[in-house]
Order: sequence, then C-alpha cells, then structure tokens
Amino acid sequence: MAMRHFIMTNIKITTDVAKHRRVAIIHYWLVGMRGGERVLERLLHLFPQADIFTHVYVPEAMSEVIRARPVYTSFIQRLPGSRRHYQKYLPFMPMALEELNLRGYDLVISSESGPAKGVIAAPDALHICYTHSPMRYLWDHYHDYRSSAGRLTKFLMPPVFNYLRQWDTTSSARVDHFVANSNFIKHRIARAWRRDADVVHPPVATQEFGISNDVSEQYLWVGQMIAYKRPDIVVDAFNRLGLPLMMVGDGDMAAMIEKRAGPNITVKRRLDFAKLKHAYANCKALVFAAEEDFGIVPVEANASGRPVIAFGRGGINDSIIPEETGLFFQEQSAESIMEALHHFEAWLPHFDPDAAIKNASRFSPDNFDRGFIAALKKAGG
Repeated sequence: MAMRHFIMTNIKITTDVAKHRRVAIIHYWLVGMRGGERVLERLLHLFPQADIFTHVYVPEAMSEVIRARPVYTSFIQRLPGSRRHYQKYLPFMPMALEELNLRGYDLVISSESGPAKGVIAAPDALHICYTHSPMRYLWDHYHDYRSSAGRLTKFLMPPVFNYLRQWDTTSSARVDHFVANSNFIKHRIARAWRRDADVVHPPVATQEFGISNDVSEQYLWVGQMIAYKRPDIVVDAFNRLGLPLMMVGDGDMAAMIEKRAGPNITVKRRLDFAKLKHAYANCKALVFAAEEDFGIVPVEANASGRPVIAFGRGGINDSIIPEETGLFFQEQSAESIMEALHHFEAWLPHFDPDAAIKNASRFSPDNFDRGFIAALKKAGG
C-alpha cells in the first residue's frame, strides 16, 4: 500500500506540473552553490522545462543541474566586475528585473533573497515567490550592515536604501502567492510586505548522511565565516572552556578566527563532502550560533544522528526539537554558549540518535516537492 501511495502521489505531482508549459524561474544571482541554489535545483527537478533568469551567472561555480538549463541574465552581468562585486550594483537591480522579457511564460517562480520577485510577468501568468528571506540588508540587518560599511557607503545608504525599500514593498504586489522557507520568514513577509505565505521548508538531502558508532569528544561548527553567523562567540566560548572544536567554513572572518582560535580549536576552510559527512557523524554535537532564516546545517547534523546546540531564534524553531534533538541557548554571547554546553553534558545521555534522524526526515526533497505543489494548487496553478 505504501508503494502504491508513493507512486500515485508522484503521478499526481507530475500531472500538476505538466499543465504549465512554459516556466520561468527568477533567481537573484548564481555565483555559488548554497542553500538557495539547492532549492533552485529541486525546482528544476519539478519543472525540468524551466528557463532560468538571474542578475549574474558564473557557470563554473554552478552544478551540472543548473548548467543544463538555459540561463538568461539581466544587464547587471555586463557591468564591470559584476561576477565578484554584484552586490555593489544592488540599486540597479530593480530596473534590471523589470527589463527582463517574460512574455509567453505561464508560470513565473521567483526565488527571493536578493532582488528577484520584482519582474513584470505576463498578465495571465501565475507568479509564485519562494522566499528565503526579504532582503536582510534592507530590513532586519540594515543597521548592522551600515555600521560596518565604509564612509562613502555609509553616507549613501540612507537615501538609496529608502528607495529600495519602497520598490521592494511595491513590487510585492506583483506576486500572486508567497511561499516562505520557515515560519520565521512567514512572519518577516507579513511585517515587510503585509502578505500572508504558506510555509514549505527547503529540501535537505537527508538520505546522503549517516550515523556513526565512533563518536568523538570534538564539537563541530559549520558555516560561512561572516558576521551574522557569529563564529566569534563560538571561538570565545571554546577558548575559555578548553573543549575540542572543529570549525569548517570560509569567509571574511576566516583569517581573524584562525588567529583567535586556541590550540583546542581546529579551523578548516574547506572539507570535501565525504569528510564533511564524517565530521557530522563523529562530532559530539553541532554548535550553531546564527539567527538563520531556516538553517540547513542543523538538519544535516540531525540526519547524521547528532544533536544540535543552537541559538533559539529564527528558523531553528522549525527544524530542531528542544530537549529532544538538541538544546537552545537564548543569547548570542560566549557566556550563553558556555552555559548551554554545561547543560548539554548532563542532558546528552537522554539523547536518542534515531529521534534526530526521524526529525531530519521531515525535510526530505520529496516533502519539499509535495509542499510546493500544494502551494501551487492553492494559488490556482
């Protein structure tokens, strides 16, 4: 019966998708493979006939799945240095989106984190926006970005970003239906754009991770080494406690973290996938200090049968079950992490790896497919 239900469900998904003959997917920029690009890959699995539109495209940084489809770029691609400094052209992106010609496409899917949803679709087309987040630098994190900007950028940001916020809000009316990647982003959409959204969690390749019987005493941190991920407070906490920690990631803060790390901390800027899977499966726990929109890394840790010690705000509230598949700390500070680590040592004997793996299975690619198609049907597609 289970196999028959699976086959019938997939036939139904295929039927729902097939009615859309011409599909355009608008993705903010294609310069590296991160969580948003993994969602794009899964959308291409659902809509293999889709064409891709983006501001900047770096083919050699993309997966074969994405390179296999036609990719059309906005005029931002032709501006000097755009492949590396695309974000400096943010003020021109509204105009660039509106110049994209989407005539003939009956389904438009915008993938929004940078500007993507502001395209002008055909009058009879259905426009669905899958939102990773309203642009952080315009809304929630504006003052953080401005405080760390150079003198000229800091001077220009208020008038430029005021214009961008107005456009961002106005262009939300061009979307027929919003889909958020977490309940946290659903609330952000309501606050920024005054629109409701369905929640469809991003796909995580949970089946690619596995449990280990050889768990070490070493903790693990994985992510981009950038300010909002808060690798600094993790280093400080582990320096003070002297506990073993591996940190995996690269970014603007990597050099500083390497200098700051004590002898108990190993920093790896990159690991191939096989070594990363081994690191997940063999760690004592994953430490996660960011306020994330969703956060794929904690799900990957649970899929490996390991618990998560996380800052308890943001999308983590959708993915980790406190006191069952992980523990939360309530402040982004070294002291709060240290307190959580002490609590974790007492709680760990109650942790069940099978419960973590079962929890992670909620975020499988197949569940994403079903959720997105349900949202599409709700929107009238």
